[in-house]
Amino acid sequence: MNKTRLEAFSDGVLAIIITIMILEIKVPHGHEFADLKPLIPKFLSYVLSFIYVGIYWNNHHYLIHSLTKINGKILWANLHLLFWLSLIPVATGWMGEHNFAKASMALYGFVLLLSSIAYFILQRTIIISEGKNSVIAKAIGKDVKGNASSVLYIVGIFFSFYNVWVSGAAYFIVAMLWLIPDKRIERVFASKE
Repeated sequence: MNKTRLEAFSDGVLAIIITIMILEIKVPHGHEFADLKPLIPKFLSYVLSFIYVGIYWNNHHYLIHSLTKINGKILWANLHLLFWLSLIPVATGWMGEHNFAKASMALYGFVLLLSSIAYFILQRTIIISEGKNSVIAKAIGKDVKGNASSVLYIVGIFFSFYNVWVSGAAYFIVAMLWLIPDKRIERVFASKE
């Protein structure tokens, strides 16, 4: 299989995820700006989730770009990642619909945590396939950012039952950590040229 087919399929799934998220925000029945006020929680949860899906799309592109070959394990690891990412619209919708309630914040964090674990599994599967001296292995290194993200997700899940502001801050911090595209792979590619 060509890696462009894997990337195209993944891009399509991510595009559908974003489409489903925006369809959760319904047009208000009124014609005044005040009629938009009930949409604020839905809009804020959409923005955060859009950023997350964008981050995964961007970093997935770099990850797949580093591949020299595709195998069945990589395909399944990629599908595993797409499965967890496909649950983001459900968690986003529930969180926005219920004004960031405790259980919805916990579910959102859980989906984000399992998405990050699935991404880690995909990275490791690629590293095993490509070898210890591969572009991806050199670029990832100790993956401090990835490990810090997982810790923040766990903090967010835990605090979602006590203080949703702390929980939301943890999820927001992770998004900000990754908002700027991960340049580690680009640097390794540049050094090879």
